[in-house]
Amino acid sequence: MSLLVAKGLTKTYQMGDVEVQAIKGADFVIEPASFVAFVGPSGSGKSTLLNMIGCLDHPTSGTLAVLGTDIATLDRSAAADFRGKNIGFIFQDFNLVPVLTAYENIEYPLIMVQEWPAERRREQVMRLLKAVGMESQADKRPDQMSGGQKQRVAVARALVSNAKMVLADEPTANLDHDTAYKIINLMKKMRDEFGTTFIFSTHDPKIMSEAETIFTLEDGHVASTNHQEAAHV
Repeated sequence: MSLLVAKGLTKTYQMGDVEVQAIKGADFVIEPASFVAFVGPSGSGKSTLLNMIGCLDHPTSGTLAVLGTDIATLDRSAAADFRGKNIGFIFQDFNLVPVLTAYENIEYPLIMVQEWPAERRREQVMRLLKAVGMESQADKRPDQMSGGQKQRVAVARALVSNAKMVLADEPTANLDHDTAYKIINLMKKMRDEFGTTFIFSTHDPKIMSEAETIFTLEDGHVASTNHQEAAHV
């Protein structure tokens, strides 16, 4: 079964008296354990599309099936539950909780969304800390970490609840060139190890060069789809 299927997807916003069509009949399919990028100029609909895939917003029309579930049928509570169990998020500004340690930031989704026993939480968090190379930094707070370390923690946090897919909005925008490549390689390693699909909204050519499928958005449409063999960094 495909991980995600969109058919005739639209999203319209009302801005005062003006109707804004952010997505205009998008069609695409994303398979499990894939590395996918949505690219396009600002205003092309990338963030709107990611919000709908992440069950943060409902389509206006068309269908968007995520793991076989039509997200338009989910109310706010059901969407939050579905999101917590299946979807992780990575942001360009990391979005770590400043007063929490690396360990606590990664553990946070398990406490908030899932009723995991303390010992199981500890085992899962330590597993992810080790997987992203942050095991020795578990007690550091975000203000004691580099940008690359913060994003490693963010990757671990996105995966800690065994997410089937991770949505990453410009995850390398605030990283230097070398660190960005390290984070991209880390995410590919996590994809290979856990079978997680990574879906990016990006302008970064480094991510585009590593994506196996690129959907190019123009004015709310999927203007082109490019399947490519990624160049290894």
